[in-house]
Amino acid sequence: MKALIFSFLLAFVLLTGTAFTYFKSVEADKGFALIELFTSEGCSSCPPADALVAKIGRETVNRPVFILSFHVDYWNRLGWKDLYSKAEYSARQKRYTGWMHLSSAYTPQIVVNGKTELIGSNEKALRRAITAGLTNTSTVNLTFKQVNLSRQKLQLQYEVSNATDNYALNVAFLQNNAQTQVKAGENAGKVLPHTNVVRELKTIPLNGHQIGTAAIPLPSNFNLKDGRVVSFIQDMSTGKIMAAKEIQLSAI
Repeated sequence: MKALIFSFLLAFVLLTGTAFTYFKSVEADKGFALIELFTSEGCSSCPPADALVAKIGRETVNRPVFILSFHVDYWNRLGWKDLYSKAEYSARQKRYTGWMHLSSAYTPQIVVNGKTELIGSNEKALRRAITAGLTNTSTVNLTFKQVNLSRQKLQLQYEVSNATDNYALNVAFLQNNAQTQVKAGENAGKVLPHTNVVRELKTIPLNGHQIGTAAIPLPSNFNLKDGRVVSFIQDMSTGKIMAAKEIQLSAI
């Protein structure tokens, strides 16, 4: 019986070893992985990427892995307007094409820590990028000395170590879960689930200051019970993400 149990456990580890191989113990985390998915409900190749980041999110609960789903607007012309799309998110993706010297933007695209880009459905490449982010020690520390929510505004007092003139604090308001019944376009007839949809992104230039405050209005119809806020420091000259942290709304 013991041999049978051991054989079963060994088979289980071999079959599910991907998660254990790439995402080891919490104590091993030295850095972070900020995953930006550029997706669209009007793109037929995007649903597998949406499913992949949802899977990664389930595997990395309580780990410094942050998923942001940006819905771009340039596929709205195909017959279906993505309700979560914004021109600002398309512009952000286009900026990455410049930072990374790419020929063009595409969907689904994932950018990890602002320095590694890959096809959004490429699970092996994504896992490698996440592992690299988690094992590399972050050189910049982001802390919040005070977080308050009043009159539909999020008020922050922050401190950033080793800040330079090119750094900016980004604050992303995310909707944890969303679902859309698509009635036209390439995904007509499908019900599409989404994870960590970016509803608003605010960028605050640091201008070299390590300490500062910010008062940011909440997005309209933002539900705190099904939402979260992720903040990150980005070098706006290179696109590289220097630090990332979730702002705990439950503590407000």
